Amino acid sequence: MGNQLEEILGNCTLKKGTFSRYILNTNTVIDGDRLKRETFGEKNESKPHKTILMVGETGTGKSTLINAIVNYMLDVQWENKIWCEIIETKENQPDSQTNTVTVYDLFRSKDGVPEIDAVCLVVSAKMTRLTNFQQQIFDDVLSLFGVDVEKNIVVLMTNVQNKPVNAVKAIKVSKVKCAKTPKGNPVHFCFDNSHCEEFQDDDDEEETDSAEKNHKYKDLWVKNEKNMKEFFTFLNNATSINVKLTEHVLRKRKQLTASITNLKDRITLIELRKTELKQTKAALEKCEKEKKNKNDFECEVEEPYKEKVPVPFRRWLLGKKATCCRVCKENCHYPGCWWVRDLQWCSVMSNDGKCTVCTGRCDYTEHVKEGKMYVLKTRRVKKTYQDLKKKYEVESGEKMSLMSRLENEIKMYEIEKNKLVDESYQCVISLEEIALNPTAVSTLQHLDFLIEKIKETGNEERVQKLEELKKRAEEENPGRLGCMKQCGLLILYLV
Repeated sequence: MGNQLEEILGNCTLKKGTFSRYILNTNTVIDGDRLKRETFGEKNESKPHKTILMVGETGTGKSTLINAIVNYMLDVQWENKIWCEIIETKENQPDSQTNTVTVYDLFRSKDGVPEIDAVCLVVSAKMTRLTNFQQQIFDDVLSLFGVDVEKNIVVLMTNVQNKPVNAVKAIKVSKVKCAKTPKGNPVHFCFDNSHCEEFQDDDDEEETDSAEKNHKYKDLWVKNEKNMKEFFTFLNNATSINVKLTEHVLRKRKQLTASITNLKDRITLIELRKTELKQTKAALEKCEKEKKNKNDFECEVEEPYKEKVPVPFRRWLLGKKATCCRVCKENCHYPGCWWVRDLQWCSVMSNDGKCTVCTGRCDYTEHVKEGKMYVLKTRRVKKTYQDLKKKYEVESGEKMSLMSRLENEIKMYEIEKNKLVDESYQCVISLEEIALNPTAVSTLQHLDFLIEKIKETGNEERVQKLEELKKRAEEENPGRLGCMKQCGLLILYLV
């Protein structure tokens, strides 16, 4: 055991057993409900750093893999009879489940995560097919990245005792985007950390059994070390991917979602205005038919209006606030960016601080993030001819009939609706060009709505384009459209 390792272990928590377990001291930088960040050791400026994103279903062994990487980097050998952990192995499975995004910096870095070297899909070698949940996890995460990251995506297989033929086949059949070997197989690395099971075994055992286990675990250790070396060789040869494109994909996807959600509200308002127009027109026609004095005209109509109400409770939401425009009285981003304090950094704001969603494209200073959002409602109101005439003359700035004013208003709404439909379409096409997984469920849940609205514009070419995208999505995401899942993520920042 080297002097550096002895120095590190000197201040750690020791738990004795077949292996002496050392719980390494880490420094917690962020400790939130859904996001944690911890650092270990000191950064060496002369050495390159590597960033790994691990994603997988609960219980596949992400945390144990992190510990295995730590031991490899600390050059822990079998003969040392020790096992180092930055993520403590729990005594039962429920306690070991990771439900947060955790960033581990090995060794300490003052910077953020500017680039990613490997995206690791963690699966058990015992699987024969990806479950819908697993595929959804991978699709949702990979949909965040640009097309240039595919060659950096690899599969880490745990619980590998024999050749993982079925698991490799399952990955191929699932068509999950990842790096491929010359033979077309997914690039994968195999690990078996079953010696960690020994940490919970405190029973006395026969000396012969102990010797057999010792031999078995030594073979596992040697195999894992060999496979870890191959994994690090891949890391060293991989070209780092700048996360700027990923940020662009994320922002575009959020703007798309927010734009379509806002569009739905505006279209609903248009339909309500049409209802109001029809009711008013019918009342005026009846008045003229009965040759009544217009000064005595009075009608009752359904008037649309907006009211701020508390945002609906959703257990899965990180934040319970909406970003709304006070000028346009519109919902611009819900669920909003829960981590943003300054709204100019909200995903729906452009680089110059203007909102990309609300009608007026208002400045971020005209927006507010709070636990309330706008909803459309209607109320029965009585209106006289003079009231209506006065209102629309003032708004139009010129003398025109009530019917003409209402009809012009509807035309203006239709123009705005078509503009928003066009923007949403362009956003989908942009995502298809830059995103690794443009047919992710998180995008496709809006396609039916968008196709319907583009049909109303009569643009058959665009309708065909979106229907082809939808068909491809249904083939790649069978039975999972509209199903949104969450998963635990582990980010390892190696220096």
